[in-house]
Amino acid sequence: MTSPLRLSIILVTDRYRTIRPVLARLRAQAARVQLEIVLVIPEGLAFEPEPGALEGFGGVRCVEVPAIVPLAAARVAGIYAATAPVVVIGETHSFPLAGWAEALIEAHAGPWAVVVPGFVNANPESALSWAAFIRDYGLWVEGLPAGPLGAVPAYNIAVKRDVLLALDGRLEDMISHGDVLLESLRAAGHRACFHPAAAIEHANVSRPRAWLAQRFVTGRVLGASRARRWSAARRLLYLCGSPLIPAVILRRLSAPVRQVLRSGRVPAGTLPALALGAVASAAGETVSYLLGGGPELVRRSDEYELFKLRYTALPPP
Repeated sequence: MTSPLRLSIILVTDRYRTIRPVLARLRAQAARVQLEIVLVIPEGLAFEPEPGALEGFGGVRCVEVPAIVPLAAARVAGIYAATAPVVVIGETHSFPLAGWAEALIEAHAGPWAVVVPGFVNANPESALSWAAFIRDYGLWVEGLPAGPLGAVPAYNIAVKRDVLLALDGRLEDMISHGDVLLESLRAAGHRACFHPAAAIEHANVSRPRAWLAQRFVTGRVLGASRARRWSAARRLLYLCGSPLIPAVILRRLSAPVRQVLRSGRVPAGTLPALALGAVASAAGETVSYLLGGGPELVRRSDEYELFKLRYTALPPP
């Protein structure tokens, strides 16, 4: 008897090679027969995986789109094509560990609209990698206690598909960069939980020039997203308070910083890099509160997301 599909994993890619390491990790999951892989690729791409690369899964779907950038639009196409009750927006640089799928499926038997896994640094040798990791995923680092959450990341989370479809018309904004997803979930009264038993490795930019540029661009995207939704008065208030943004960021991250420091694996220079990254992202926010942001900004940010392994010390796929 065929096992029912329980998770749909959305993967946007320019070619097979880009997601080969991710597919290998997914294929190693004990619950792979309950996984549906939804590949979103550019129209006309000759997607030619290695023999056996897509075997063992409960289902595989291939969705062609005119362009994979902006990533948010491509991911929305994948969500509509998915058929499992829970969807995960995967990334080219996020690698599930053993038991990840089973833990997410088990957690979604509870009253949660969103389940957030525990995050592990995939390239922990670099202080810059740690600074980026703590800034982006520190609130959900493996080792923190499981339980209800007040904040969720935009990617690598397991969300009930009907919750996403109920936000029809806002999906692209909701799963784009920024904090729209969190605001949408709160407004709809949905609950989220942290389930670190579902662990996933996340690779982070570690090449200095690209790292600083990405921190700035990430801030710009967040600021531009808020500027489109906020009143002029609110933008002015945040603009006046922008010198305090780095301090607010660092205070919010105090618990994950203590957690990773206790592990004893954090290189020297991580805390100064975290502070520098907070300043760079705050500068990006400030620029966007003044100037907004356009498609080119999104393209630059999506370039880092799709091809992040190019900017790390990890071997290319």
